[in-house]
Amino acid sequence: MSPPASSTKQPRFPDALANHADRTAVVHRDGVLNYRELAERVADAAARLGAERRLVLLPCAHTVDALVVYLAALSAGHPLLLVPERASAQRSLIAAYDPDVVAEPDGSLTERRALSAHTLHPELALLLSTSGSTGSPKLVRLSRDNLQANAESIAAYLDIRPDDRAATTLPMSYCYGLSVINSHLLCGAGLILTDLSVGDPLFWDVFRDAQGTSLSGVPYTFDLLDRVGFADLRLPHLRYLTQAGGRMPAEQVVRYAELGRREGWDLFVMYGQTEATARMAYLPPDLATTHPEAVGLPVPGGAFRLDPVPDVPTPDVGELVYTGPNVMLGYAEGPADLALGRTVTELRTGDLARRAPDGLYEVVGRRGGFLKLYGLRIDPRRVEDLLARHGRTACCTGDEDDNTLVVAVAGTPAPEADPLRRLVAAEYGLPVRAVHVHVLAELPRLASGKPDLSAVRALPRPAYAEDETPDRLVALYRRVLGRDDVTEDSSFVSLGGDSLSYVEMSLALENELGHLPREWHLLPLRDLRASVPRTGWRARWHSLETGVLLRAVAIVLIVGSHIPLFTVRGGAHVLLAVAGFNLARFHLTSATLRERRRHLWGSALRIAVPSALWIALAALLTDGYHLFQALLLHSLLGRDSNYWFVEVIVYILLALTVLARVPALDRAERRFPFAAPLVLLGAGLVLRYDVLEVRTLLHLPNAIVAFWMFPLGWAAARADTTTKRLLLTFAALLTVPGYFGPDELVRETVIITGLTLLIWARSLLVPRPLDRLAGLLAASTLYIYLTHWQVYPLLADYSPLLALAASLITGVALATTITRLTRRPPNHP
Repeated sequence: MSPPASSTKQPRFPDALANHADRTAVVHRDGVLNYRELAERVADAAARLGAERRLVLLPCAHTVDALVVYLAALSAGHPLLLVPERASAQRSLIAAYDPDVVAEPDGSLTERRALSAHTLHPELALLLSTSGSTGSPKLVRLSRDNLQANAESIAAYLDIRPDDRAATTLPMSYCYGLSVINSHLLCGAGLILTDLSVGDPLFWDVFRDAQGTSLSGVPYTFDLLDRVGFADLRLPHLRYLTQAGGRMPAEQVVRYAELGRREGWDLFVMYGQTEATARMAYLPPDLATTHPEAVGLPVPGGAFRLDPVPDVPTPDVGELVYTGPNVMLGYAEGPADLALGRTVTELRTGDLARRAPDGLYEVVGRRGGFLKLYGLRIDPRRVEDLLARHGRTACCTGDEDDNTLVVAVAGTPAPEADPLRRLVAAEYGLPVRAVHVHVLAELPRLASGKPDLSAVRALPRPAYAEDETPDRLVALYRRVLGRDDVTEDSSFVSLGGDSLSYVEMSLALENELGHLPREWHLLPLRDLRASVPRTGWRARWHSLETGVLLRAVAIVLIVGSHIPLFTVRGGAHVLLAVAGFNLARFHLTSATLRERRRHLWGSALRIAVPSALWIALAALLTDGYHLFQALLLHSLLGRDSNYWFVEVIVYILLALTVLARVPALDRAERRFPFAAPLVLLGAGLVLRYDVLEVRTLLHLPNAIVAFWMFPLGWAAARADTTTKRLLLTFAALLTVPGYFGPDELVRETVIITGLTLLIWARSLLVPRPLDRLAGLLAASTLYIYLTHWQVYPLLADYSPLLALAASLITGVALATTITRLTRRPPNHP
């Protein structure tokens, strides 16, 4: 079980960036940066910082500019103070440490003075908050040697290779997240620079496209992985996962280790503190299933010992003490400490541990009172100090297994719990739901007079207002989607939203927020809440989704042409393309294979059942229809049908539900999301041009052959580059003309225009009154299509315009009624 060793001495970090030449250094949303280009940008930024050593504060973001400033400051010898992006953290540390230069995530520099106001020790390179904690001026002082040694040891036991690519799933201001960056750049490996959460379907598209090989997370990250169905994701280049930032339940460690064995990747459980520049121990992957409770072996170059603790009676348990070249220089409590050199030579971790006979270490408790929640190190005493500054006497403890901070507060007059929860949550970067505040007449105390922490921990979870009356966005999602499991981390897609509920939700959110950000359906509720509303002239316009607008326009063209109030055909074929577009957005997400099948089957039923019922009713009450038509088989049998569009959509969804039962096809679609619809498009064009005479041989009706519009819309949703969009535009211009025969220029123009908008414009600005009308029509498209055949003949001879209005109103009214009757009311938790 000896740790692996590096085969060669690693180059000095980050001075040797250019040594890796044309290898990919960073994959980011705007493209790719190789090591030579990165080194050039770092050199330019270093020149801007100058040769005189100054204290540089950098608010961290996962941007190329922030990364360049970080590397430039290290390279030029400027001590760096890394802080989270939160403005409150920046303000408190600027006030406490008075930096000479304040950098921004976009690379700009605010030079507060030309020469440093501080005495900076020659070895000082980096200042970090302890284990991601905030709200405290106490910082860890790290040297270049600390960074180099820690990056080398991580690279050795993870066997990081030049062709590895790691996603930035953790904040750069957090020592764990920073260690991922340092260790990979040290080895000439690549970084996938992204702020997307692993709970966001877009993250997995980015990760797969960039050929990601590793993911890192704290226990909460793995909870999110469980939520998104990580076990069913197909990640062909993944080599390993790493976990640190707090103890993960043993059963979860075993489950992920076993999953990794099946899928061909490793799980590294790790242990560390900021005071050790991130890592002190790792558990070899082959031991994760048999020793899931252990933190493992010391990292290469490090060593542990156990010191006796007087108040711990267990003989084999002691305080874990670490020594190694990655141990910090010491702490900084204020600017004067920046002049200090090394003040510690070993790290007393404060953790109680035991050493097993096989040499593995296991942490069994804490000597101090720190808590590790959501990967953040929280000092309960500082929480109490925070509340004391607000005139409240408090006792603070917590439950790491449940990720909760428990606070008992006493005082006169009795305080309100909710403002205190939000104060603590905002100060320490915790979700509000993780902070439990109990308002008590007196704090529970031991006979000695000390606060009784056990009694505080044992208090039942308080009832909060949001438990009974959720905030408006949560309540809205519950109502529209009929779900009772909505949280701040939920998105429309993660809750199973589809094209049928999309329009209603977008209208309701627009009314609630006053605006809708781009790709809102993928955003967690917390990010929706934080988005900035429009002002000025844009406030009078709404950025309406192109698919929604096309649905509204298409249904008006369909009904108006059938009356006929006018003759502008092609709307149904545009709707086919929009249906394919929505399939990719709402059903072919990073959800599990089972979830995908369930969503596809559910969508087919939500179209087929009301259609069959309406057609059956029409057959019973009128002479124009037969009950057989309610089976939705006319198009399949080659017969003409007013409802051909509905039938074809149902056929497609049922066929995809069957195909989704084949895991190999599911994996292929996930790996090649743009190529998959192109394959179906190719098959559709074989029928469209009757290349193999299959259409003639089987006497396939035009309704079936028209399905090639569907994969064209599907591909439009996956076209994320200009090249792909140009390819699809060319395909539309090449294949639509001539399909309907001669003298169909208007129809062809309508279809090509619709496809072009779908390919190139995700949204269009429309006046606010129009967006409401378009939303109502788009949400009611199916019911307008079903009912207009029975409504417009009653009024067409009298007034074609009135017939159009009546058809639209009838469909909207029926859609609204059925939605209200069939929606499952959510239960409150």
